[in-house]
Amino acid sequence: MRIRFSLRAKLALVSLLLLALPWVGLQYVEEMARFLREGQRSALVATARAVATALHERPQLFAAHGAGRQVSLSDSILPNEEILDLSISSMPDRVSDPLAAEPPVRPAAPVDGAREVAAILRGLERNTARIWVVDRDLDVIAMSGALVDPDQIRPPGPITRWWRKLTGGQVRAQADIKALLSDVTPPSGQAVASALFGATASWTRPVGSGDVVVVAAAHPVWVGDRVEGAVVVEESTHAILSVRDEAIERLTLLSLTGLAIATLVLLGFASRLSWRIRRLRDEAESAVDAQGRISQLAAASRAGDEVGDLSRSFSRLLGRLAQHHGYLENMASRLSHELRTPIAVVRSSLENLQLDPLPASSQAYIERAHAGLARLTRILSRMSEATRMEQALASTEPERYDLHAVVAECIQGYRVAHGEARIESMLGAAPLWVRGAPDLAAQMLDKLVENAVDFAPAGTPVTIELASDEDGVTLSVRNTGTLLPEALEGKLFDSMVSGRKGDGGENPHLGLGLFVARLIAGFHGGHLSAANLPTGDGVRFTATLPPA
Repeated sequence: MRIRFSLRAKLALVSLLLLALPWVGLQYVEEMARFLREGQRSALVATARAVATALHERPQLFAAHGAGRQVSLSDSILPNEEILDLSISSMPDRVSDPLAAEPPVRPAAPVDGAREVAAILRGLERNTARIWVVDRDLDVIAMSGALVDPDQIRPPGPITRWWRKLTGGQVRAQADIKALLSDVTPPSGQAVASALFGATASWTRPVGSGDVVVVAAAHPVWVGDRVEGAVVVEESTHAILSVRDEAIERLTLLSLTGLAIATLVLLGFASRLSWRIRRLRDEAESAVDAQGRISQLAAASRAGDEVGDLSRSFSRLLGRLAQHHGYLENMASRLSHELRTPIAVVRSSLENLQLDPLPASSQAYIERAHAGLARLTRILSRMSEATRMEQALASTEPERYDLHAVVAECIQGYRVAHGEARIESMLGAAPLWVRGAPDLAAQMLDKLVENAVDFAPAGTPVTIELASDEDGVTLSVRNTGTLLPEALEGKLFDSMVSGRKGDGGENPHLGLGLFVARLIAGFHGGHLSAANLPTGDGVRFTATLPPA
């Protein structure tokens, strides 16, 4: 079984391709975040270089300390030797608050040198970066700044929280983020080792188990040709992640809004297109009315798209069919008119021939010629009957009359005209009022009874019924005999259609009787139908007319 998809369903499925746009935007946002992290790393390297440049060639800043660990890196750069993984000495208790306005100073260092370094750092201080100055012994001389500005710490938006829960990530509160970024752990000696060997270095270290990391850069401080210390600059990626989350939220909202608008527009377009196609289908199906007339299409005939072109093509096709149909309708009357003269010549010739004395053997041929001429005359009369009926219907004014009285009077005439047939009736006694023309109703009944008598076997009844129900007034004619063929289903009341076989004997059948009966039923505002009897031994023709 094939699954049927409407145009709206297909366009709705096609609109799902628009979901690729948010994915492309997400990839772009992630690429921009990566680019910002690389830029942050480069900026930290530049900051470390600038601070180190301000501290170059100042030996008094890195004088020997009276206390603390003494580690000479000059003894650790021999071939095949590595620097020890030593931790940088912690700052004193005054550095417990990383957001303090005044940078702390290591008391073990020379007071004047530490204050001078602190003054230099104060001039370069940034709220989102933390700067360390260490000497060769991995002792902290000064520290300034913080990893993050508290005012920049904002909780993630609802879309970001939903996305992190969906992907299994952590959703941290604002206080948790501030606590994580308040870390004052100094960088390890292994990380600063490259700078103490004279090379600029950069690295990252995670903060907790979240997405936030700390980016750091270190640059050596030279005194002559000797590295006396290093400048370490650290900064968290929280600002970049916040910008990325905000961009993702805006992208998501804009994408959903755009997708909803695009879907509504596509569904509206599909609905209108479907409506136009259905309208064209309905007009195409009703282009031929009950009387066989062909009308042109009006649906989307002025539209400049493919549906309009299709409707105009259908209209042109129906126009050509209407011309051909009109030609066929007029052909019967034209033939009747053109053949009347030669028929009259033949008839007069036969009559004149009968006046002359002829041999007895010729009399049989003359009688055959008269019989053929009479049959040809009846054929021409019936060919023009439908045309005359349409003209009569166009000029007849409907009136209110009792169908019961008309049918009862006709039945008496049928019993006389069809003495060999059994005409039975089931009419009832109440009058049944309809609107139309009594003589036309009698003519319609004539066609139905004539058809039933021709098909009913000898000795079987032809029953005429008249009743009234919720559908209106029903006039039916029932007879036993041959059933309706399936090949004529839906075409029995068309013009020039007949279910009879052979030449029809003395009474020619051109398939116009039921066509005329259908025209009369339509004139009364009703319809004509035919069906086989439930017993399977006959046929019933029924004319349903609305009550007056």
